[in-house]
Amino acid sequence: MKYNLILFLFSFHFLTAQNIPLFVGTYTGENSEGIYSFDFNTQTGELTNKKLAVKTENPSFLTFSADKRILYAVSEASEGSSVSAFTVNKNKTLNFLNKVSSNGNGPCHVQLNKKGNLAVVSNYGGGTVSIYDINKNGSLNEAFQVINHNTETLKSHAHSAKFLKNNLFVADLGRGFLAQYVEKNNKFVLKENFNMKPKAGPRHFEISKKGNFIYVINELNSTVTVLKKQHKNYSNIQNISTLSDDFTGESFCADIHLSKNEEFLYGSNRGENSIVVYKRDKKSGMLKKIQNISVNGNWPRNFTLSPNGKFLLVANQKSNNISIYKVAKKSGKLSFINSLETGTPVCLLF
Repeated sequence: MKYNLILFLFSFHFLTAQNIPLFVGTYTGENSEGIYSFDFNTQTGELTNKKLAVKTENPSFLTFSADKRILYAVSEASEGSSVSAFTVNKNKTLNFLNKVSSNGNGPCHVQLNKKGNLAVVSNYGGGTVSIYDINKNGSLNEAFQVINHNTETLKSHAHSAKFLKNNLFVADLGRGFLAQYVEKNNKFVLKENFNMKPKAGPRHFEISKKGNFIYVINELNSTVTVLKKQHKNYSNIQNISTLSDDFTGESFCADIHLSKNEEFLYGSNRGENSIVVYKRDKKSGMLKKIQNISVNGNWPRNFTLSPNGKFLLVANQKSNNISIYKVAKKSGKLSFINSLETGTPVCLLF
């Protein structure tokens, strides 16, 4: 009897331990009220226990603090676009901590630096990038610097930004470049703009762990641009299509992610409605396309890899579903497992 009880408790602990939280950012309306949480089974890929974590308007992009105690969300609000901080509860709900202006319309991306003391928000509509100090309790101060890429004749659409040591990189879809800023005297100063092909539309990007390669996914011409660091600067070494060779319709890229071992790169296509898979040469940084697979939905805006690397999950905005795929360990290729209906998912965060 005692043995059976121990076995039951061990089994219960194992089943509980393999479930981790997934937070989902949405566009709010008839089908959604804010940020939702799910339980994700890291062994089976199953999503269960959907819960409204917090009511908030159009939380279209989410990120965590390093310890995952604070969640940050941009809000494409009808009255004043903003970025908010929330504390994460054990029951996977969120408590509002504070909110500050994003200093531009249409905030679409938020990211923290490695130290966790800075946040950066990209404003697609306003064409600005705002940089914030983070307090010890995780709350945000008002932006101490707002970078404006607009000119009198050129419209900026800042779409994403990431820190790398004392550098800040910004993908500007409107201006067609990846900007590199360097921190000097507590301000970020422009070092260089790396231009993409004409009408490419850089949207999101991934930086390799050592910072030697940057992979930029281009929304408008459905390509990935590979930048290689050479003599302290980056140069373009490859442009490769994200689409199937036989696809002839209209399509727009969205998100991009490297696998944890950096052997594979994934991107999403809205229109072809697919995930593209590349094999990556870790030495040269070059890519070889090995798969395009249907997202089993419409308009894959954002996707993510599970922390253990075994699964890939896709947020299909227009078809109101999350599609789940098994990742083959050796080949990196995807196989569809199942799909779960949920209102207007646009960002997935483990």
